Amino acid sequence: MAPAELRRHTVAMLSSQLPLRVLLLLSLLSVSAIDVASAATAAPLKFGINYGQIANNLPHPSQVSGLLQSLNVNRVKLYDADPAVLTAFAGTGVEFIVGNEDLQNLTDARSARAWVSQHVQPFLPDTRITCIIVGNEVLGKDTAAMQNLLPAMQAVYQAVSDLGLSGQVNVSTAHSVNILASSYPPSSGVFREELAQYIQPILNFLAEARSPFLINAYPFFAYKGSPGTVSLPYVLFEPNQGVVDPNTNLTYDNMLYAQIDAVYAAMKAMGHTDLTVRISETGWPSKGDEDEVGASVANAAAYNGNLMKRIAMGQGTPLKPDVPVDVFVFALFNEDMKPGPASERNYGLFYPNGTPVYNLGFNGASLDPSLTYSSSSKPTITILMAVVVLLAGFFL
Repeated sequence: MAPAELRRHTVAMLSSQLPLRVLLLLSLLSVSAIDVASAATAAPLKFGINYGQIANNLPHPSQVSGLLQSLNVNRVKLYDADPAVLTAFAGTGVEFIVGNEDLQNLTDARSARAWVSQHVQPFLPDTRITCIIVGNEVLGKDTAAMQNLLPAMQAVYQAVSDLGLSGQVNVSTAHSVNILASSYPPSSGVFREELAQYIQPILNFLAEARSPFLINAYPFFAYKGSPGTVSLPYVLFEPNQGVVDPNTNLTYDNMLYAQIDAVYAAMKAMGHTDLTVRISETGWPSKGDEDEVGASVANAAAYNGNLMKRIAMGQGTPLKPDVPVDVFVFALFNEDMKPGPASERNYGLFYPNGTPVYNLGFNGASLDPSLTYSSSSKPTITILMAVVVLLAGFFL
């Protein structure tokens, strides 16, 4: 059946079951440019998505599963190991990172094994769980948490090994980019001196476990803190003259890549060139408080859109041009119950009702490489296939 005919057939089939306002929307979508047949066979997008759930109005995980499959996103990061989510994604092939921040409990070997056996093992292999993140941005917090971090990671790793899962699941932790004492120039990147006693053994552990070094990096915060000195095009991946590292003569045209290479330099200073840096969180808020400079729909669309376009190209950093940047974008939905400034509740690519916050150039299930993303443009909503998926879930 031809794509256009398939859309007409689908609308006709649903016509006796849906309210008039939904029928009207589906009718409009049926004449859109989305090619359902192409969407089904398109290559998966190369970025992951953070699926936070600090909200009281999010769709059911089964609807979220349909949404992400319609966009062909096949990597998801959770902050826990929600069984409803892991069950909903069974058989989809979507790759999951799960988390546990109960460091004190996980330092006990029996507790760590019990958690892995109850919250990870039962979902394998139907749900592809590939990594457990122990703690989130622990370094720089209270001393007890920092002291518990590595023992907890080791206990979870041992549990994974004892349960025969080490070939499927690795263990790591996610750090704030603020563990760097210096990130400019990137070649001079170095970790904070007071954290070295914790970072060095973690690097040793990750190298032995063959796990990635995970960083949460938000150029938004740099711009928000110094809008008069930090170039907006530089942080949004927009055309700019770039910054040259005087030690390497490498040119950086965006802050995120500079931060990644600064982490590589900091690890090298500690004797490790055997680890891969992955971005476990990055994003830009579409809304903020009055004093949160730069938080806007236009800037969020520019940041995420331009970043995803680079990822689709398999681009590496200036220091590691042959290593594609690996990113988990924050976040899937706006989360209305997150504490803090307004920006914290407005990082989502989607509103909880499934409507996209801004256009990221998804064309069915693939990024449209012809689109450019600028902070001066006016984003429009075109992720129509995703809306259909969620509406079907709500009303059928």
